[in-house]
Amino acid sequence: MKQVLQDLRGGETLVVETPAPLCRPGCLRIGSTVSLVSAGTERTLVDFARGSLIAKARQQPQRVREVLEKARTDGVAATLEAVRSKLDQPMAMGYCNVGRVLEVGAGVSGFRVGDRVVSNGAHAEVVVAPANLCARIDEAVDDEAAAFAVLGAIALQGVRLAEPTLGEAFVVTGLGLVGLLAVQMLLASGCRVLGIDTDPARLALASGLGAQTADLSKGEDVLTKAQAFSRGRGVDGVLLTLSSDSDRPVAEAARMCRKRGRIVLVGVTGLSLDRADFYEKEIRFQVSCSYGPGRYDPEYEQRGRDYPFGYVRWTEQRNFEAVLDMMAADRLDAAALVSHRFSIDQADAAYEVLAGAEPSLGILLTYPRADEAAGAASRIELRPGPGQAGGRASLAVIGAGNYAGRVLIKAMGAAGAELHTLVSANGVSAAHHGSRQGFRRAATDAAAAIGAEGVNAVCIATRHDSHAAYAIAALEAGRSVFVEKPLCLTSDQLEQVRQAFDQAGGAGQGPVLMVGFNRRFAPLAVRAKGLLAAVGEPKAMVMTFNAGAAPNEHWTQDPELGGGRLIGEACHAIDLLRHLAGAPATSIAAEGLHRPGGPPRTDVATITLRFEDGSVGVVNYLANGHRAYPKERLEVFCAGRTLVLDNFRSLTAHGWPGRASARSWRQDKGQSACARAFVDAVASGGPPPIPPDEIFEVSRLAIEAARLAG
Repeated sequence: MKQVLQDLRGGETLVVETPAPLCRPGCLRIGSTVSLVSAGTERTLVDFARGSLIAKARQQPQRVREVLEKARTDGVAATLEAVRSKLDQPMAMGYCNVGRVLEVGAGVSGFRVGDRVVSNGAHAEVVVAPANLCARIDEAVDDEAAAFAVLGAIALQGVRLAEPTLGEAFVVTGLGLVGLLAVQMLLASGCRVLGIDTDPARLALASGLGAQTADLSKGEDVLTKAQAFSRGRGVDGVLLTLSSDSDRPVAEAARMCRKRGRIVLVGVTGLSLDRADFYEKEIRFQVSCSYGPGRYDPEYEQRGRDYPFGYVRWTEQRNFEAVLDMMAADRLDAAALVSHRFSIDQADAAYEVLAGAEPSLGILLTYPRADEAAGAASRIELRPGPGQAGGRASLAVIGAGNYAGRVLIKAMGAAGAELHTLVSANGVSAAHHGSRQGFRRAATDAAAAIGAEGVNAVCIATRHDSHAAYAIAALEAGRSVFVEKPLCLTSDQLEQVRQAFDQAGGAGQGPVLMVGFNRRFAPLAVRAKGLLAAVGEPKAMVMTFNAGAAPNEHWTQDPELGGGRLIGEACHAIDLLRHLAGAPATSIAAEGLHRPGGPPRTDVATITLRFEDGSVGVVNYLANGHRAYPKERLEVFCAGRTLVLDNFRSLTAHGWPGRASARSWRQDKGQSACARAFVDAVASGGPPPIPPDEIFEVSRLAIEAARLAG
């Protein structure tokens, strides 16, 4: 299928072939008929992409600070690679989609196959959208008009926050698509409206809709105009629906308002506020969040848990419905806002209009093959290749996120693996990284990839909650499995994976099972292991992870999705200590940082391990430190000697004879060596790089640590 992507590095807008996404639980699979280009958000993205590196840096100063801090701790080479990889990933464009339902996901009610719906889906022939981000379209509303419903919901949320009442006077600054929709909604609410802009054509549209106008291009004094418009009393409220770096729009809005007036920022503007402008009038200033309540809430958007109607009257879905109702009642005119139409095949031309000097407003993309969307393929061929592995590891890689695309896939390919099929949920990253890395196929169907002819190994790099199920499916299919940590999230899942592994033949006879515990393969860790092996006494080990803060709402913090950061990342430290001890753990204790009167922080914890040989290991996993401090540091004390492994860039040996210390010119956490060990084991049928008992032991210890710390 065709999809519109934005190249963030070179600035080109691309129409590419990607595999069609599969329907997911809680979602609708939709065949597109028309979509609307957002003149504000998408223009900003295009301008950012076409800017130089210096221009990009100026637009994101916080990112620049993060890059400099990373360079200080991880080194320049690793930092440059991470930055280039981030810019190398194309962005799917669009969020105003109309189409017909092709498939209804499990757990979804209120929709049927064939329904016309609006969603926040991308510019693509087939999209999958959460049901709470979809709304059915009344027969009285055509597809082109309905394409404005998502932007209409953005305008409506701003209007709701402004709380207009019949007869009030409002100003709308910025008469783009959102501004013109807001003008109509305020007029429909019985308000008088003054529209402000620099574009005569947009001002004429606003005037034709029933608003008074002020033309900045003619030098009109908007404060004088607003004073006259409000009959000398000050306006009741201002909606800022423009995009500007200047602080002036906010300052002027405050001066226009009456005492206790309301200002709602729907767009983007400078926010250096003058306290005096707001203090004396007790003006209320509020920023509107996109489509309304539910936006960016994974419980609402991804899991489909609606807010109770009696307590949250208006959600983003119900705002979609309200906009469509206004269109059906002829209270909202979208047809007047259309300036251009292009076929999806000509989307690059549409974006040239968007970014160019030609006047434009509502740019629509049409999908002439919408009736064929149901048959869109879930895989695409990227290059020809042999039908069988031919004595090599032939990989299906499930998951094409940042780490997989930047590190893991490259490492597997460099190790000699045949890159067979790359799978991602939406198909975009699979097509992009698949083409760049030399895969034969890109796909969205993981089950088909696992069972594909010629595949003998599966690499799993998806969200943590899916690891166990994919690993079990691959083992049952007789495939060797590499799981980018963790192996699983619960004790029950661990037992199920163990059973699947045993039924597949177990260690030495069946497929290779490996988890991406790459720290033990790092060159400096290998050197430390060799030095310690010559001592032969119990060790006291302390490993500190300066993990950095992650938002509480991030999926890795969610017990169901990510399992928490101890399972998802501290497992690396547990595995390295287990490896250096060279003996099974006999006990584990863990304690999370306690907030007074609140629950413990499970991302700030101390884990203590005891091993059969008498060694003791302590893992300090800390998300409350400063990012300028190195992320990982290991100290080992043994027989009057000390080893210090600092961020996998240097190993300092105290008490060892000769030149035992070492330094690496760049950070190396062992990802390449870990991948090579797996690929070689699959190809040769040799012993697994990590003994399966250690994999299951470390996984069990990480799960137990998370339980104890919580």
